[in-house]
Amino acid sequence: MQYGICPLSIVPLRLAPSNESEMVSQLLYGEHFKILEERAKWSRIRVAFDNSEAWVSNKQIHNIDEQSYVKIDTEAPILTADLIEFIFDENQLLTPVPMGSQLNGNFCLKNTFDGNTVSGISEKENVIKTALFYQNSPHLWGGKSPLGIDCSGFTQMVYKLNGYKLQRNARDQAKQGEALSFIEESEAGDLVFFDDNEGLINHVGIMMKDNYIIHVDEKVRIDRIDHSGIFNTELRRHTHKLRVIKKII
Repeated sequence: MQYGICPLSIVPLRLAPSNESEMVSQLLYGEHFKILEERAKWSRIRVAFDNSEAWVSNKQIHNIDEQSYVKIDTEAPILTADLIEFIFDENQLLTPVPMGSQLNGNFCLKNTFDGNTVSGISEKENVIKTALFYQNSPHLWGGKSPLGIDCSGFTQMVYKLNGYKLQRNARDQAKQGEALSFIEESEAGDLVFFDDNEGLINHVGIMMKDNYIIHVDEKVRIDRIDHSGIFNTELRRHTHKLRVIKKII
């Protein structure tokens, strides 16, 4: 088995080994992974944090040994806490990194960081404070950063920054936690899932106080929510159909 770490700010993960293939997710700086299959230009990897699998360009990853992988994997993640920060290499050259980048593997990359960090498990009320940092971030299918993010990438990163682990896709996140029967039972920080006309879960957001939700709809935004779903006051109609509310924390 081979292992690797992301040495760049943001690296696309592809459905197939081609730059023209759909981006299904991203690696942020410092995320580590197992290499399942290696080809001349591409590798299929399994991300350590959520076990998601995808293809990545070999030119955009850094190989590490098993001992380094295990060291990173067994430590509590140390994550960057500001929207954009900078990593310094051994020549003092800068690399910008987005919020939620992981610093545990800096020893492998010979990099240093002296900015704000978060680590460990936070109280549930801190989830919304973190979510608001992403407000107005544009929607990007497969994105995980404030520069572009999708609905499940948003919920995953907000929870990750508070010390909790979610799966990468909304349909898999919906399998986690305890289902609530009514919206009145929910608390700020709970996850809310929505489905399409075929009953397939295709959207997720984070519950706020007073029947509001923060989610990604072309951008990270706040909307009203009721028993039917998300109500967009600008469009004056419901845009997403409520399926289930889950208590993860």
